[in-house]
Amino acid sequence: MFTGIHFIPPDTKIGFVRLRIITWVISALLTVVPLLLVWKVGLNFGIDFQGGTLIEIQTKESVADLGDIRAKVHGLNFGEVQVQEFGAPNAVLIRIAAQPTEKEQQDSISKVKQVLGDQVDYRRIEVVGPTVSSELIAGGTVAVVIAMIGILLYIWFRFEWQFAVAAIASLVHDVTGTIGLYSLLQLEFNLSSIAAILTIIGYSLNDKVVIFDRIRENLRKYRKMPLTELLDLSVNETLSRTVLTHVTTFLAMMPFVLLGGEAIFGFALAMVWGIVIGAYSSIYVAAPLQLILGVKRDGGMTAAPTKTKAEARARA
Repeated sequence: MFTGIHFIPPDTKIGFVRLRIITWVISALLTVVPLLLVWKVGLNFGIDFQGGTLIEIQTKESVADLGDIRAKVHGLNFGEVQVQEFGAPNAVLIRIAAQPTEKEQQDSISKVKQVLGDQVDYRRIEVVGPTVSSELIAGGTVAVVIAMIGILLYIWFRFEWQFAVAAIASLVHDVTGTIGLYSLLQLEFNLSSIAAILTIIGYSLNDKVVIFDRIRENLRKYRKMPLTELLDLSVNETLSRTVLTHVTTFLAMMPFVLLGGEAIFGFALAMVWGIVIGAYSSIYVAAPLQLILGVKRDGGMTAAPTKTKAEARARA
């Protein structure tokens, strides 16, 4: 008879919640520092949110002459223009600032093609007007906010308000940490970035629900167990599932980071980071917050923060 392989021993007793003072300091940094980065450094908005024209070309030479291409495109007086290598030595990405009208936006493509001639192949051309870009920014923000509100109501309905608040706090931690990654590395922030954030929210929430469900079961099962010990027990009982799920997903995403190319690099890297920070927030943010929020035991009685056995003996 086949027996499953236990990568994590079933009787693991790691004191995750006992480290809460240290981990809360780390979590505060992972929430505040990204906001400071966005304020000071800003985000590298892609063509979706900034508006303008994006042209990806491939030169017939083995190495593109970026200086020559930049000089030709700058000579067209389109305003801000960015020319950069994109993945391969002969692949170039050209960004042109948004033009006053849609017609001028389209004309800019024809003019670029004229000055570059037939020495390049055009692999991708995207045009986003200023009106559309502002609508996309608003739509992306609304999507994230609605997702958070929906999660708050779902967790509140399924569990208790304490779990809902803990879930939202830990998910905000995940979102700010991911946005901070975009700002720190100056990855292009576009619609795929919003998709990455929403995916991370859903993925991280699934892990938190599993841990919350075990906490609720143990609150009913161990009515007199100190809350700190009960939370540690619940996290340890779900640890094998948490580790295996996150490691499997992490390994599945790594090929996209290493071999997926520039087009999906930002999305893939954000997902890998989201897998790591999501596991961290589930164990070190969502669960320990129950000590502060006063989660209820079965029967409606509030489980006040309780001391460990060592603390109780010391007090006695």
